Amino acid sequence: MFDFIRVIDWKDQTLYLAAALAFGYLLGSIPFGLIFAHAAGAGDVRTIGSGNIGATNVLRTGKRWAALATLICDGGKGAVAVIVTRVWHGEAVAVLAALGTILGHLFPLWLGFKGGKGVATFLGVTLALFWPVGLLALATWAAAAWAWRISSLSALVAAVLVPIYMALFRQPLYATLEIVIALLIIYMHRENIRRILSGDEPRIGARSTYRSDLA
Repeated sequence: MFDFIRVIDWKDQTLYLAAALAFGYLLGSIPFGLIFAHAAGAGDVRTIGSGNIGATNVLRTGKRWAALATLICDGGKGAVAVIVTRVWHGEAVAVLAALGTILGHLFPLWLGFKGGKGVATFLGVTLALFWPVGLLALATWAAAAWAWRISSLSALVAAVLVPIYMALFRQPLYATLEIVIALLIIYMHRENIRRILSGDEPRIGARSTYRSDLA
């Protein structure tokens, strides 16, 4: 599965890989949720609901267009990072840009390294890397949401299954990246996992009662 590691010319591509990682990080760290919440007149979304800058928390402001715009742009920045760098210098560079975008979204420098949880960006990255698995990821999220009505659980299920999907489609480079992304998403959802296990995680459509963590 990991034969691609020997194929990539790491020495000759070091500069490109580093530039792609930096480009992805800068693109990923654009806080669209914060921007659109302000534009909608909702103020600083970090002081609302869970304090998260993602689309789910923007929706808690009641500004649906801002939440939709956040969802599209958070996903879009992941897709743009992959598409631009793939055209520029191939698959390995695109993978580093994808990882950089996820890291930028999760840990943006200008927000004190406190960003979102990466689900929309992960879906955008996956669609751009290999669209059949991207569609499977969306379908998995939707099926899990329909079954359990818990958004965070749906995201976790999709994140865990996507590396398996990539492996089944014989995409080892992408599968390896998706394993890393899945681990990051699980880490960012650690408080959600605790609430899921205790039965306290809010269901889709229910009013949230917590404010203490970035959910």
